[in-house]
Amino acid sequence: MSNPDPSFIIAPLCCGLLFFFLLFAFLVALRFLQYRETLALAEKGLLKPEGGRMEARGNGQGTLRWGVVFGALGLALTLGLWPLGINSGYPLGITPWMIFGFIPLFFGLGLVLVYVLAKDRNGRGNGKDAGGPISS
Repeated sequence: MSNPDPSFIIAPLCCGLLFFFLLFAFLVALRFLQYRETLALAEKGLLKPEGGRMEARGNGQGTLRWGVVFGALGLALTLGLWPLGINSGYPLGITPWMIFGFIPLFFGLGLVLVYVLAKDRNGRGNGKDAGGPISS
C-alpha cells in the first residue's frame, strides 16, 4: 500500500479549520454589532431592554415549541434509524447509531416537561400577568 496523497489530509483539515474560523468570526461580528447598538442607545440616553425579546414574550411558549420541534425530529430520526438495526443482533434492533435519534427525542421531551412543570395553576404558562383587572 502506497502513502496517501497529502491533499487528502490537508484539504479536509483546511476546510474544517475554515468552517470554525468563519463561525467564530460571525459570532464576534454579531457581538460587536450588539455592542455598537448598546453604545448608540446609550448616546441617545436610552436603555436596552434587560431581557431582550425573550422577556417580552415570557409565557413559556418558546420552550414548548422547541420541545415539540426537537421531540418530532428525534422521533423521526429514531424511526428512520431503527430499520438499520433490525437484523443486527442487538436487542429490539436498538443499535448504537440510534443515539442520534434518542438525544433530540429526549431533549425535546425534557423541554416539554419543563414547560408543563413550570406552568402555574391557572394554565397561563410561567410568564408575566396579562395586566387585566384584579377580581376576587
